Amino acid sequence: MTKSDTLTRSLTEVDANFQARPGILAGQLATDVEFPVFAEHSKGSYVFDIEGNRYLDFILGFGSVILGHSNESVDNAVIRAIRRGINPTLHTTDQIQLTKLLCSSIPNADMVAILRTGSDATTAAVRIARAHTGRQHIIRWGYNGWHDWCAPRETGIPQATRKLTSTFEYGNLSSLEAVFLEHRHEIAAVIMMPLEVDVPSASYLADIASLTRKNGALLIFDEIRTGFRLALGGAQEFFGVQADLATFSKAMANGYCISCVTGPKHIMQCIENISMSSLFFRSRDGIAASIATIESLRDGNSLTKIWSLGNKFMTGLSAAAQATGVPARAAGLPPMPYIEFDLKDNSAAKQVFADAMIRRGILIHPNHHWFICEEMGGNDIDIAVQNAKLAFEDVKHFL
Repeated sequence: MTKSDTLTRSLTEVDANFQARPGILAGQLATDVEFPVFAEHSKGSYVFDIEGNRYLDFILGFGSVILGHSNESVDNAVIRAIRRGINPTLHTTDQIQLTKLLCSSIPNADMVAILRTGSDATTAAVRIARAHTGRQHIIRWGYNGWHDWCAPRETGIPQATRKLTSTFEYGNLSSLEAVFLEHRHEIAAVIMMPLEVDVPSASYLADIASLTRKNGALLIFDEIRTGFRLALGGAQEFFGVQADLATFSKAMANGYCISCVTGPKHIMQCIENISMSSLFFRSRDGIAASIATIESLRDGNSLTKIWSLGNKFMTGLSAAAQATGVPARAAGLPPMPYIEFDLKDNSAAKQVFADAMIRRGILIHPNHHWFICEEMGGNDIDIAVQNAKLAFEDVKHFL
């Protein structure tokens, strides 16, 4: 397949309205890499575009798919649930069942607030922290959503809102200390992804927890990516460091729309005094999918397989880079691997590599974690590594 062949029909499907507003259509795929635009269907570890091309999918709905696309047990649970009414006026006992599952799976989770999206969850956690501490300022790191307080781009956002948020340098504890000194007695919470590509030591996260609590603030782990993927209990379980609050979405429902905030009762109970409501928080689809997904993950077999496949993939990537003489290495953790080039123009090399992989039927993103799902097999990893070696050759020619 060629890029032009892949995109021919996809581009003709984009009507004039979308052509006038390409960013709305592109969303998270807005890069210099030419992705296939429209999926026809997805199954297991593969996505099929409307041209009939098949892609081994390492983006997996940006990490929301952990068992595999169109997982039968999850989809059947959703079908059974929505046949009883997808958005009942009243609460459902399914909410209670999911809450119990979450509290038994996640460290330090006495109470749960069920929401809809990752941005819902991080924004709710920040509001809870402000209500609990009586403070307003937030320190953040990583991608925490698109709402005003944390959106990566400032256009359209009041500066008064942005002034209540500060960032720090990941891996540098003194950077966080400096923000606490600058805003002494003003910090409500530190909200952070436990990791992105660089893997921290448990002691680094423990030091952050200690520093945050010493300053009277709450530590919030944004586990939208890491939750139910590094371990059933997410990064808190994996690193052995407890946050005061944690947020989850993505893998908790194998692609269906749901999120949550978890934490101890003495913090979470202040929800009664804040505004936190949405039309779709009670929707049965995400709740049913989450129950089915977590039940599938509880025995540990799925996550063991994902870690094993991820290890194989990362080892193969590094070996392929070495064999071609390209200065690159696998990075991240096996359930959510990535690639780093030891080059001055790291970004351009990632673009070339991703473009070369996509042309060969391997769907990866140049600027975002990749992910492993249970439906992948050893042969899938072998195919991906073989094509990675060819893609590294393309990078070599680019250099």
